[in-house]
Amino acid sequence: MALTIQERLKDLRVERGLTLEQLAEQTQLSKSALGSYEVDDFKDISHYALIKLAKFYGVTADYLLGLTETKNHSNADLADLRLSDEMIDLLKSGRIDTALLCELAAHPDFVKLLADIQIYVEGIAATQIQNLNAWVDVARAEIVEKYQPGEHDKTAGVLQAAHAREGDYFSSRVHHDIDAIMEDIREAHRGRSDSAPENTIVDELKRDLEEVASFKGSRAEQLLMVFCKQTKLRYSKLTEEEKQWLTRIVQKSELAKSYLPQRGKRK
Repeated sequence: MALTIQERLKDLRVERGLTLEQLAEQTQLSKSALGSYEVDDFKDISHYALIKLAKFYGVTADYLLGLTETKNHSNADLADLRLSDEMIDLLKSGRIDTALLCELAAHPDFVKLLADIQIYVEGIAATQIQNLNAWVDVARAEIVEKYQPGEHDKTAGVLQAAHAREGDYFSSRVHHDIDAIMEDIREAHRGRSDSAPENTIVDELKRDLEEVASFKGSRAEQLLMVFCKQTKLRYSKLTEEEKQWLTRIVQKSELAKSYLPQRGKRK
């Protein structure tokens, strides 16, 4: 999934190691406005601020708005990219996550991964591996002829096991390359809105119950607070009338009659 405008703005600021205060000083935009552009409940950004930030970060306004994934190349020529018709059709089809593909290709070790695949596919190392295996066979034959080891001789067994299989060797190399790249990308995705939460629903509910336990109020009010936390509804933003209305509804639930743990008290 594409990054939101809030995530793009925050990522660009963090990449440059800037605080909101420093960004405000350098762009002449207010700190409060800049902070509001990065929060989840962001609503709007002025045309002036959008252009100002795009110029400051050296990216296109379309990138900030999420209309494109390219920061700098707004009108890249397809001929310069040297893509096949099949690749262009695939990228346009929507069948793959192009943002993830870009992250994969832009990783510093992707060139190494591609080089290992190319070496195997084009058989570049095949001759060297065959020569290595031939040398092992010669050494094993000389040992067998000279010492006539038994069927279970350790040295002869080691030489037999030393045979390199091209497919197995490069499969292991490619596996190692891609594993490291995937781990880096996974780490970069932690905390993003399109990534799975690190905490489970049970963990969140347990934390919410512990926080609500210190709230001085009726069981119905405590249950209402749990409901608000689980549904991401800000309890403090509710009017007194809304709280009373919701509390009366909650009181009809059997859960309102059950025990909610109190902080510092035992059952």
